[in-house]
Amino acid sequence: MLGLLILLFAAAAWTQTPRLAGKPWARYTIDRSSRGADGVKLIDVNTDGRPDVVTGWEEGGVIRVYFNPSRVDSRSEWRQVTVGKVRSPEDAVFVDLDGDLAFDVVSSCEGNERALFVHWAPKDPDLYWEEQSWKTEVIPASRGLMQWMFAMPMQVDGKHGTDLIAGGKGPNAALGWWEAPERARDLASWRWHSLRPMGWTMSILPADMDGDRDLDILFSDRRGERSGVYWLENPGHGPAESRPWKEHLVGSAGREVMLLDRADVDNDGRMDVLVAVKPSDIHIHYNGSNSGDKWRSESISLPALTGTAKSVRLLDVNQDGKPDVVYSAGQTPAGASGIVWLDLADRSLHDVSGPEGVKYDYLELIDLDGDQDLDVLTTEEAKGLGVVWYENPARR
Repeated sequence: MLGLLILLFAAAAWTQTPRLAGKPWARYTIDRSSRGADGVKLIDVNTDGRPDVVTGWEEGGVIRVYFNPSRVDSRSEWRQVTVGKVRSPEDAVFVDLDGDLAFDVVSSCEGNERALFVHWAPKDPDLYWEEQSWKTEVIPASRGLMQWMFAMPMQVDGKHGTDLIAGGKGPNAALGWWEAPERARDLASWRWHSLRPMGWTMSILPADMDGDRDLDILFSDRRGERSGVYWLENPGHGPAESRPWKEHLVGSAGREVMLLDRADVDNDGRMDVLVAVKPSDIHIHYNGSNSGDKWRSESISLPALTGTAKSVRLLDVNQDGKPDVVYSAGQTPAGASGIVWLDLADRSLHDVSGPEGVKYDYLELIDLDGDQDLDVLTTEEAKGLGVVWYENPARR
């Protein structure tokens, strides 16, 4: 009798095992011809109203720009150009550094390369998609300084061209900014200003956190004694520039925080902060003041239906007027889904990617098929899916 009861209990437990709701979204490939696609950034390089994509392929060692085609053709592989070749690129971002109205690309390299590179775009738009028209140069002072993880464009000092906020990981890592010289192409004249030691930079987001109409720096630090989500307060231009950037804690102190998002979760008019936190948590930090110094935090632990935390984005997936969270995993066990979405209203977890991929990265939300809902654009690094997007089924 006891054995029968054990069997009945085991059967009941099996039938109650949680499962992902819904079916995987349709996946479309933009490019899978290299190795180790590692994150995407967007900007409309040709002013046709459709954001284009840049990606660094970490193992393949190439930086590529992808032309966003018409919505009718978005399900096919996209036109591409290799804008440069470097070792161990961790990230790539669009920025017009020299002000010639052609978007260049800056790549951040870790590993043994440990340098920032500028991939100069040709000024002639007819040559933008020709590989031989691009020129790659290193920022000399960046070489060997640290393993570089991310760089983001931001005007810091109010003079010359666009500056760069950048951060790294490992020994001597820091978060700081590169001061643009009068002539941006004189890369030897770019000056580094360190703002804060870092264990492992995971996110850098220029944002006005205190409502004073200048850009501060919101960031996540994954490792070390000061891990967590913070923001650095911009001291302003002129004499104020010599003052230190005051550090403010948002939340998740002491946790292994990954990629973050900034969005108004509770519809109170203030921008909140969401962050993916290992092992498989989502932290939502609700902004309680316009000055960015009061935060209320909520932690959501996901069941073992996906992998370890990598990225989160806020999105009303099913268009019911209520916020949802799309989540990607950096390591996904066999049979689990690397991208899922969470209904914040009822806490149900829904499938997006299915079990094919293993190592996903930052999620971009963009309408790629013209049906007025946002699809999910990302990269998968370990199983060779490459640069892909998933079609939101809300309006099928």
